[in-house]
Amino acid sequence: MNRTSSHNSALDDDKDFGRTPDLNADAPGRRRGNKKRVCKYCADKTAVIDYKDPQALKYFISERGKVVPRRISGNCARHQRKVTLAIKRARNIALLPFTVTG
Repeated sequence: MNRTSSHNSALDDDKDFGRTPDLNADAPGRRRGNKKRVCKYCADKTAVIDYKDPQALKYFISERGKVVPRRISGNCARHQRKVTLAIKRARNIALLPFTVTG
């Protein structure tokens, strides 16, 4: 029995190049074609980053208390720096927690 005929054709193509096949190419549950996120503050010019508003800043903090990165929040670099500064100020005056316990 010929063993190569029982393999998937995609596996055979990858052997020609000496690399392993991409097993997660069409895995269920994977995102394909990420939509470009728009900065909340660039889109809405009236929105202001204020350290005295912890409800607005909680969107940019994870459940562990860490600052959410730009690639997740969708902020531009300029507004991400302002959000980070506002979070740090709010933590210093105890409006936001530094960490979440337990």
